[in-house]
Amino acid sequence: MILSFAISMFTATGNINAQTDRELQTYPFIDAIPKPSGVGQPILVNFGLLNNLARATDGWNVTAVITDPDGHVETFARMTWSTGTVGITYVPTKEGEYKLQCKFGGEYYNSGNPISTAYYTASESEVVTIQVTTEWQPTHPGFDLPDEYWVRPIDAQLREWWSIAGSWVAKPLNGFAPYNDAPESAHILWTMPIGDTLGGLTGGLNGDVSFQDGDAYEGKFTGNMIMGGVLYYNKYAYNGVTGRQSPNQAIVAVDLHTGEKLWERSYDFGGGRIATGQILTWLSMNNRGTFAYIWLASGTDMFALDAKTGDLRYNMTNVPSGTIYWGENGEMLKYQLVNYGTTDNPNYHLLEWNSSRVTGATTGSWGSGAMGSYNASLPRCYNFNVSIGAGTVLNGSILYAFPYDRVVVGAYSSERIILSAISLKPGEEGRMIFTNKEWYSPNDLVGIAGEAYVQSQWSAISQEDLVITFWVKDSRTNYAFSLENGGFLWKTDPQIYADAWTSGGLGGCHVIVYHKLISASVGGIVYCHDVKTGELLWTYEAADKYTESYLAQSWWIRPQFASCGKVYFAHEEHSAQEPKPRGVPYFALDVETGEEIWRIDGAFRQSNWGGRSIIGDSIIVTQDTYNQQIYAIGKGPSAMTVTTPDVSIAVNKPILIKGTIMDISPGTQNTALQLRFPNGVPAIADACMSEWMLYVYKQFDRPHEAVGVPVTIAAVDPTGNYVTLGNTVSDASGNYVVEFTPTTEGQYTIYAYFDGSASYYGTSAQDTLLVTSADTTTNTNNNPPYELYIIGMGIVVIVVNLIAILLFRKK
Repeated sequence: MILSFAISMFTATGNINAQTDRELQTYPFIDAIPKPSGVGQPILVNFGLLNNLARATDGWNVTAVITDPDGHVETFARMTWSTGTVGITYVPTKEGEYKLQCKFGGEYYNSGNPISTAYYTASESEVVTIQVTTEWQPTHPGFDLPDEYWVRPIDAQLREWWSIAGSWVAKPLNGFAPYNDAPESAHILWTMPIGDTLGGLTGGLNGDVSFQDGDAYEGKFTGNMIMGGVLYYNKYAYNGVTGRQSPNQAIVAVDLHTGEKLWERSYDFGGGRIATGQILTWLSMNNRGTFAYIWLASGTDMFALDAKTGDLRYNMTNVPSGTIYWGENGEMLKYQLVNYGTTDNPNYHLLEWNSSRVTGATTGSWGSGAMGSYNASLPRCYNFNVSIGAGTVLNGSILYAFPYDRVVVGAYSSERIILSAISLKPGEEGRMIFTNKEWYSPNDLVGIAGEAYVQSQWSAISQEDLVITFWVKDSRTNYAFSLENGGFLWKTDPQIYADAWTSGGLGGCHVIVYHKLISASVGGIVYCHDVKTGELLWTYEAADKYTESYLAQSWWIRPQFASCGKVYFAHEEHSAQEPKPRGVPYFALDVETGEEIWRIDGAFRQSNWGGRSIIGDSIIVTQDTYNQQIYAIGKGPSAMTVTTPDVSIAVNKPILIKGTIMDISPGTQNTALQLRFPNGVPAIADACMSEWMLYVYKQFDRPHEAVGVPVTIAAVDPTGNYVTLGNTVSDASGNYVVEFTPTTEGQYTIYAYFDGSASYYGTSAQDTLLVTSADTTTNTNNNPPYELYIIGMGIVVIVVNLIAILLFRKK
């Protein structure tokens, strides 16, 4: 090896020595933004060499030298990109003058062949100075979050909107859905048919039986997801037990903000059905941005469709089995535990598969680099394949994985719970955090046998809290264990008897959000426990006031998702009943207090087998098995008018300012609602919203106590002063009126405002009013004054009478 190294050094030196007479001058540079700057204000420092580099993988070794006002020197050695540049962020901590310089130490570089090798000489850039003061230089002020109805696409400059524009590519762990301004009322934006059957009451000879809704095992609205403001779902039903499905399959894409169907397509590959979505962030020297895909899957093959068009982009074959997890850039990850040894002498390896490595695109463009068919089982497709320690015995299988943190392995029986954890931290992959930590308690687990063995299962898991819970069916109890060391933590008191039929696995009927274990199932009671201590914090009963439910006194419910400090719940059932029980609830609770934020009874009925409600772009989308419709729920647009008298009015004379305020959400524009509401759908108060939506969209009785929304009337008077003229509340027809007595002659500009509510964004309107002295009133639309009409009519009557008298006398 030493001889080989010496020979290689001799060869390289020989080549270089042949070119020692060839030296090239170098041109270093350095710059900073902003100049001047402020203490604590981040500065972008760009530096490098202007000399050309021949290959995309090449770079110059350069150093930025920064000297602060006190003479303290900091150096930052970097290799440039192939452009010859590199950047760092530097934060000055002192007032005064900073000096920046780029230094290049000199190096040999071969631009492509041995004879082109040359020595690039050492050099230093000019010194750049930055004055740092106590005041920051102005930066972009950013943009406010929208205060009116918004749509997609969102301009890329509106960066702050990221916080309300979340996607739902697949069901997240525990249904936790941040990046939304989650709805606080039942206001409906639009509705549309699911697609493969009639819905609602059949009627006639069929009586009160409704059209079938797919239960059981043939759920509808499955595969539902939201990406970039578009809802995607499988149009037709699928039988999850037998694998039989409708011969016709189709995927539907709908604009989430308008309810407009964008496209509908069928596919003869990948089963024709949505398996998952994906938004992949790709940052490379050639392309930076995200790519959105709809994935179809059949066996070990997966097919990526372009989310915008539905066109096939590429496919992967021989994809390993296992649960899909998500990497920090949206790449799909899968984990495998493989024993390369024997049962008696195991040698387990942990493997991490990465979908973004399948295509072979690493540093270049993704779009053109991800087209075609790729074998997903090649070694390059794995981030790592590491041993967890020869001879290490693991009891159980992978329960869940938290990328970059740990893999949780577990097993259970009627006597014991066993847990292990394997590190996924960069540089520590495969290290055992704890191994086969056993909790032996046959008295607690004795009921896990037979059918109970199926419904007793791991129930919830949290990375943030490092807690996993196990549900025991017969005792209706959750047991919590630490993922730091595998130890037992606490157990809950038994829940209501009907919860013995609870199922769903991790994140099904039990979720851990906001450091709380939330449980809700067949018995219809929501239980909230502190996830660290097991303390019961609050309960909520989804009461059935008309005893329509056949289980307990409350509705069978299940957590849907959590967002903005709220948890949303809906009714579901295993097998369809006819006639359908009336008044099932959909509601949102404050996660800290259990307080009901809103609830609607008789809408958004879920299915145990179909797609459940999801949220994206701050809009909830759900099916309703009462009528086989899809509903979008969220804050909608409103519109108002304001009118003043057409004629000018006299000073100190009272007038009426009138107007309307209406709901103009996309759903109000469909033909059915326009026939029922020819004058428009009025905007209604949040407190009445649930009953009002049942009336508008489901044809329930009109709520007699419905009221409108608060309206403010203001004006700019003839002297330019802004004055508030009055406040009122619109009625259930959308009308409002305010009395006003002007005290100043001249033109008034009248404004009507609605500031918005949980159900609507705000809106405004304006009109003008002309006020004159009592003896000079005129009409603002140039029609003759009203008094002239009266005088004119009097003159006409007198003339007609005189003519009649003259004719009579003549006769």
